[in-house]
Amino acid sequence: MPPPPPQGAMATGAAILTVPCSAGRPKRRGSAALSVRASASADANTVTLLDYGAGNVRSVRNAIRHLGFGIRDVRSPEDILAADRLVFPGVGAFGSAMDVLNSTGMADALREYIRRDRPFLGICLGLQLLFDSSEENGPVSGLGVIPGVVRRFDSSKGLIVPHIGWNALEITKDTQLLQEVDGHHVYFVHSYHALPSDANRDWISSICNYGGSFISSISMGNIQAVQFHPEKSGATGLSILKNFLSPNSSGTKVPARRKASKLAKRVIACLDVRSNDNGDLVVTKGDQYDVRDHSSSKEVSFLNITGFRDFPLGDLPMLEVLRCASEKVFVPLTVGGGIRDFTDANGRYYSSLEVASEYFRSGADKISIGSDAVFAAEAFLQTGVKTGKSSLEQISRVYGNQAVVVSIDPRRVYVKSPEDVPFKTVKVSSKGQGCGFDIDLVKMVSDAVTIPVIASSGAGAVEHFSEVFEKTNASAALAAGIFHRKEVPILAVKEHLIDAGVELEEHVGSA
Repeated sequence: MPPPPPQGAMATGAAILTVPCSAGRPKRRGSAALSVRASASADANTVTLLDYGAGNVRSVRNAIRHLGFGIRDVRSPEDILAADRLVFPGVGAFGSAMDVLNSTGMADALREYIRRDRPFLGICLGLQLLFDSSEENGPVSGLGVIPGVVRRFDSSKGLIVPHIGWNALEITKDTQLLQEVDGHHVYFVHSYHALPSDANRDWISSICNYGGSFISSISMGNIQAVQFHPEKSGATGLSILKNFLSPNSSGTKVPARRKASKLAKRVIACLDVRSNDNGDLVVTKGDQYDVRDHSSSKEVSFLNITGFRDFPLGDLPMLEVLRCASEKVFVPLTVGGGIRDFTDANGRYYSSLEVASEYFRSGADKISIGSDAVFAAEAFLQTGVKTGKSSLEQISRVYGNQAVVVSIDPRRVYVKSPEDVPFKTVKVSSKGQGCGFDIDLVKMVSDAVTIPVIASSGAGAVEHFSEVFEKTNASAALAAGIFHRKEVPILAVKEHLIDAGVELEEHVGSA
């Protein structure tokens, strides 16, 4: 069960509620009588957020504040009914979210709020929860506002799941929310989706294609919800949020250099950071790096290689970096290094879930696990049993599979013959790294799995990025040193990939 919502400062005025994805015309299902408490003083620049404690809602908070709005947190069902506008950013698993909403009485309040056709915005899980039910750890009943069942993407025919990255929308209904969005990419990260049907087609405002069409946004009266993450979709996403928060103002037009048509390949900038002897956080491969690079919208990954002189939750510099970065950079942020079970100097035990939760609350969208993932794999190979106690299982159970990245640092071992070892082997086309990504390894791995694969290490020129996308099924390419040292500008990489016919997320700038 996710932890309770944080105790943020209260403020009177209009309310925006953030909840898991799912929207539609509400059905009355014996909702309990709910009283309405009017705001003491309506403030059009204050919104209320429903943060039920799972995942990175800090990014939504930062985006709302960036657009000039204050935030009021929902504490009770009555706060929902008193809201002038309601934003519901859902993160995590469908069942866990519904448990929280039902146990707190907020599920009935949400149904009543939506029945009254009050301004509502659901994000990601906040869209899915509006539907009748979900197959995730279920079936589990949802809010029952929109007809339909939320199902997992089918990976049986090779489709990569989760659906992660920048994809294009097909607008099916003219709405204020999606003004100026046509032709742009937005950021998705999910394993479950709702399918269009005759029963829910009046709700649909856009669809997206990934192994077939799925619902990417809904609109009915004042009820809006999106499967993608506007708070992580750069300038386009901020424009969408502004359209909801200030419906009477003209949205910010985001120029598109080319029309988005499908899931884009991703270029990820990785910062290898550590604490020096003075306690200062430094980038290990260069002394200057600006994650606010206005040449492109991208993903950013922080790899903490300090080694943790004590334990992760005492690593205040890294947590502060995340908090500050998420206030300025409205693209996905991943953090890795030391996320595992710990016992501190006082004998206090911290689970990997507690450690990861602190990173999520500080601004991370995904966490990366290295050594612990190797230990879990070795244990499974020996016993054939999933205990449910590994870091991977604990964290993904609460935050979803899409929130966990496994980082693998392989080492080549040469053999005379494939028959010499009981493992899969590959005949290499080059002896060693430094001259591009390890194409042989990346291809072998990306062909063998149905989860997204990020190619990392070895890039030294723009041509290496097009090569890995052309010769493998990698979803993204990551580099660190060449960006730190400014040997290869990110913009040069993206311009080369565009010239090579590789579709990328297109918007410029992140704020």
